Amino acid sequence: MSLKSNIHSENLPKHIAIIMDGNGRWAKKKGFLRALGHENGTRSVKTTVECCVELGIENLTLYAFSTENWNRPKLEVKTLMQLLISSLKKEMNTLQKSSIRLNAIGNLEHLPAKVRKELLHVIDKTKGNSRMTLTLALSYGSRDELVNATKLICDKVKNNIISAENIDETLINQHLYTQNLPDVDLLIRTSGEKRISNFLLWQIAYAELYFTDELWPDFSKESLYKAIHSFQSRERRFGKTSEQLKS
Repeated sequence: MSLKSNIHSENLPKHIAIIMDGNGRWAKKKGFLRALGHENGTRSVKTTVECCVELGIENLTLYAFSTENWNRPKLEVKTLMQLLISSLKKEMNTLQKSSIRLNAIGNLEHLPAKVRKELLHVIDKTKGNSRMTLTLALSYGSRDELVNATKLICDKVKNNIISAENIDETLINQHLYTQNLPDVDLLIRTSGEKRISNFLLWQIAYAELYFTDELWPDFSKESLYKAIHSFQSRERRFGKTSEQLKS
């Protein structure tokens, strides 16, 4: 029996974020080039997106390329960028058909011009879609995001647009890349690593964390159902006691 039947539609996470880890190790394990691992990883992306749409998940954010990933071998970076372009072109119709709005966060100016052009094209074409928001974190680092937000706020204080006394969580949220997204409810990381790796540090303050040993190319619909089922079995207290929640 599929784990899908155990999922309660009234208690779904509104925002799922995934650290898609293990493409290289998957390829190495099978004696393939790392590029083939990344290619197979795109299949898991497609499966996960389809599954989230079916379940009614409103927001899905995927850690596709970090600021640190620029330090990888040039050939691998080039392969990843080419794969991104081809995936955007290939999946455009699917995004439209399923009413998925594409979004991107990160230092997008660092992306190659061809990648940025295709990315912005798909973002523009899907901006009216409303079933789900799919966010790609590209050239993204949470510390970089927080530094950038701090600079923007400091600049506004300096120019008397806002006062320092008015700086609060809401204001900081408004200056993050994720300003139009809700906080993360469920963070999933594949490959057995138990780290956050500079991903959405502010936004996961009260997220439920789920780690699996599966490598990303092996992540299936059942894998996602299992993660959501785990999420639904937990008591989310947000600093309160169990007794307070019951009352």
